Amino acid sequence: MSRPVTVGVDGSEGSLAALDWAADEAALRGTNLRLVYATLWAQHQPASMKVSHEDRAGEAEGVLAATEQRVRDRRPDLAMTADEIEDAPSNVLLGAAAEAELLVVGSHGLGTMRGFIVGSVGQEVVADAKRPVVLVRPGTGENAPPTTPSDRRKVVLGLDVTEANDDILQFAFDFAARRNAPLNIVHTWHAPFTQRHKATKNADMATALSQAVRPFRDTFPTVDVTETSTPGRPAEHLVEAAHDAALAVVGRRRAAKGSHIGPVTHALIHHASCPVAVVPHS
Repeated sequence: MSRPVTVGVDGSEGSLAALDWAADEAALRGTNLRLVYATLWAQHQPASMKVSHEDRAGEAEGVLAATEQRVRDRRPDLAMTADEIEDAPSNVLLGAAAEAELLVVGSHGLGTMRGFIVGSVGQEVVADAKRPVVLVRPGTGENAPPTTPSDRRKVVLGLDVTEANDDILQFAFDFAARRNAPLNIVHTWHAPFTQRHKATKNADMATALSQAVRPFRDTFPTVDVTETSTPGRPAEHLVEAAHDAALAVVGRRRAAKGSHIGPVTHALIHHASCPVAVVPHS
């Protein structure tokens, strides 16, 4: 049985954008959609602020009912489940991600629409999830027409050829292939001081990028691939490349101990104007 596309919902504007994006993605993948709502029962609240179990359960029921109806209106034929789970949001989302094909979460959009504000829960989930996590900000998914396989906006993949990983490449190529969308693979490197050395490194990096990508070109022959190898700051190049993209994809190395988001991934999830997929790899 295939894994579901799972989305965290709480009724916020960000979660509605994530919900719409996740419903479209589940439909394109031909898999189920799972909605999860996290409820943490605070044990030591002041009596004047304490919310009863019944009130919290009623709130959860209302949010899930509204989000289920929203999905039915958007994707009437999509199979769907909904779960209220009594635990901290980060625990709920990480547990749900482990059982999912991918996890989709909303973010708070910046007022100028320049990117993401990712809260502590979102950052913890991105840093610790064992499966890909897609962050969607308001204005990206909600109230937009349902995504179809004819959506040909480009997919952007940020790739470090010194640690190119099959999981990242597979995810990006597969996502582009499902939409018949072009894939722009961007590798950025630090330029040497001299022009002669710069030209040599440019050729070496372009060759390394082509070698890393070639097996996936063969596996996905219908994907229109552009390879860009350029000197400069990786985060700046990726944010710029993702300006009009359907999705930006970046990797995150699984840390042996503790949580870690690298500086390029951190910059992209905070400043890219499109949804961002963070794919964990070893």
